[in-house]
This record gives sequence, structure tokens and C-alpha cells, in this order.
Amino acid sequence: MARPRQFDEQDAVTKATDLFWRRGYNATSVRDLGAELRLTPSSLYRTFTDKHTLFLRALDHYRATDSAEAEQRLAVADRPVRQVLRDWMLWLVSCPSGGEPGRGCFVVNTATELGTTDVQIRRRTEAAFEVTRQALRSLLHDGRRTGELPEDLDVDGAVELLFTLVLGLRVRERAGHDPARLATAIDTAVDAALQTPGPARATA
Repeated sequence: MARPRQFDEQDAVTKATDLFWRRGYNATSVRDLGAELRLTPSSLYRTFTDKHTLFLRALDHYRATDSAEAEQRLAVADRPVRQVLRDWMLWLVSCPSGGEPGRGCFVVNTATELGTTDVQIRRRTEAAFEVTRQALRSLLHDGRRTGELPEDLDVDGAVELLFTLVLGLRVRERAGHDPARLATAIDTAVDAALQTPGPARATA
């Protein structure tokens, strides 16, 4: 009879996600993973096959947790579209997972690091990006249908502008840029994308 594993496999994936998120794929060695997960190389290979397979598991875990929460925050139907967008973007650049400043988004980091060099990874990052686009598109269509947004709003164009803003915000958050400046960028871009004037801002 096979001996039961002496560790929680999902907990190991969670810890691997955190390590890959902090260090990136190329800078994380099998030895690093073994130390973080407290697994011998043989146990790690027996359970996850190799580093690449474990990285794919980590990306899937991130998409099922952090990415899913981000999508849910765009699905709020009882508040103004502009406020939902602003709150969501501020949340994105405020370390939503309790991590240290400068971590950015695991999916964006991965797309930046590996680009188009790995088909399986690219498929996952593009799927995550498309979920965000669809959530934005649904929110803007709702706002246009209820009359909150202009009837002639170019939804597809606004989605691409907002999505591009989000990617830029995640990179700037990772670079440690001033949150107040990021908030200013968010307000200006949301106003422009939605073709609506924002609330009056106090001047010094």
C-alpha cells in the first residue's frame, strides 16, 4: 500500500505561487522551491513533475483567487459605474492580497517576463486578461443601458483604454510609484474613457 503524502499539495501550490510571484519564473530555482515548500527534490518532482508544471499550477491558483476577486469587484450593480471602476483600480494598486508593496500582478509580471516564449503560459495570461476585458465590457454595457453612460459610448474602445490603464497601473505599483499619483491617473483616465466629467475636485 502506498504511503500517504506528508504534506498538503494545495498548500504547497499556494506557497509556490507566493514565491513565483515575488521572484518570477527564471529567478526561482528548484532548490528555492524545495526550501520554500519544505520538499526534497525527489518529492517535488514526484508530485509536480517539474518547475514548469508547478508554475502552471501556480498561475491557475492565482487566477482562481486574486483574479476571480478582481472580477467580482467589477460585478457590483448597485453603485455608479464610475465609482465601481475607481474603487476597483485603487484596490488593484493597494496590495489587495496583503503582500508587500511592489509585487504588482502575478499575471502581468509573468506576461512581461515570458512574453510569447511559452505557449501554455501565454494561453493562461491571455485568458486572464480576457476575463478582465469581459468584466469591463459587461459593466460599461450596463451603464449605457441604464442611461448612466452616453448612448454613443464606444464600449470596445473604452474597454481597451481602461484595460491598458490597468496594466500600466500594475507596473507602476510594482515600481513603487506614489499612490496619490496613481489615483490622479485613475480619475483622469476613467473620466476620459467614459466621456463623463468627474466630480469637482477641490483646488488649493
